[in-house]
Amino acid sequence: MATPRTTARTPGRRLQAETKRAAILDAAEALFVSDGYELTSVDAISARAGVSKRTVYDHFGDKQTLFRSVLERADDAVVATVRKAIDEELADDRDIRDALLGFTRRVTTGMFPTSDYATFRRLSSQAPVAPRLPEATRDRPERMMEERFAKFAADGKLQLTDPRRAMQHFVALTMRLVLDVTDEDDAGTVGEPEILDILTDGVDVFLRAYR
Repeated sequence: MATPRTTARTPGRRLQAETKRAAILDAAEALFVSDGYELTSVDAISARAGVSKRTVYDHFGDKQTLFRSVLERADDAVVATVRKAIDEELADDRDIRDALLGFTRRVTTGMFPTSDYATFRRLSSQAPVAPRLPEATRDRPERMMEERFAKFAADGKLQLTDPRRAMQHFVALTMRLVLDVTDEDDAGTVGEPEILDILTDGVDVFLRAYR
């Protein structure tokens, strides 16, 4: 197994190296998404990125590490979006029902349709053939939501003893259900009004159990 090579670089060389690294990641992401992990070769990645195969190995060591780096980048984009939605929608001074509806609406209609999220789902779905992220990294959005639910409980807005289980129930009743419905919608007939109905019903069911 090759290992990434690190050497002291001048600012110009560092910029050049960062540019090549970004090009490799972009090329690898496009090929991993379109062709899958098994069918994507380092030769194809290097050709698409416009760099030598040796350069790919110098930066990432092997295909597994490169795939994991691509997946981490996609995961970081999703986590950043979820964190912003939590901070702005699940605010302390907001009515709990309005907050939960606002959060689920923002995620399902704002994040789910994005290319970042589509890329993340496509890459994640290739396990167990392709490398997975460490568990501590994979569940970052869930842990952030769990922490906010624990705060809601501490503030008396939710009645619960297990924030993680409550978070899992909430996701299953709202965002997961929207994903299930839209994934099965080959004709593209599910629109925002139906999605909002699903979210409203899910939030109300959740609150009847936890408020």
